[in-house]
Amino acid sequence: MIRLDEERPDDFWEVEALYDLCFAPGRTLLSSYRLREGVDPVRPLCLLARDADGTLAAVIRQWPVKVGGADVLLLGPVAVHPTRQGEGLGGLVILESLRRAAALGWTRELLVGDEPYYRRFGFTKLEGVEMPPPTNPERVLGLELVEGAWAGVAGEVQRWDGATV
Repeated sequence: MIRLDEERPDDFWEVEALYDLCFAPGRTLLSSYRLREGVDPVRPLCLLARDADGTLAAVIRQWPVKVGGADVLLLGPVAVHPTRQGEGLGGLVILESLRRAAALGWTRELLVGDEPYYRRFGFTKLEGVEMPPPTNPERVLGLELVEGAWAGVAGEVQRWDGATV
């Protein structure tokens, strides 16, 4: 049995340890991390999946950013413990976080990732949205939580506070 909970401040180091386990060293040097520096995540969308004994199995975080002055959610990172991969836990936390984002009134999502994986959730390649370098533009994906939400939204992705990185 899997239990989903919002991440609490005291979960921080446990979540960071899972990210360290799942991602390459130097993950915090990626452009996505520069957009997150000094900005609080959207707490109701940061979820933990724990199994019956309380072991952390999967996590997701979401962050506010701006694109062309429009409010956008930056999804990620998403991580699933290596011993739990292939069980659908990544999809579980993604879908629930997207559902909660829509319920909170967010209209569009952005991520940097593999389109073949994220297509199942409705993400497609974005044209005209520029992540800070050295991001591969083919990996810049978006999702409309409200139909037409990405129409006319283009430009550099900026920190929530409007700073460029």
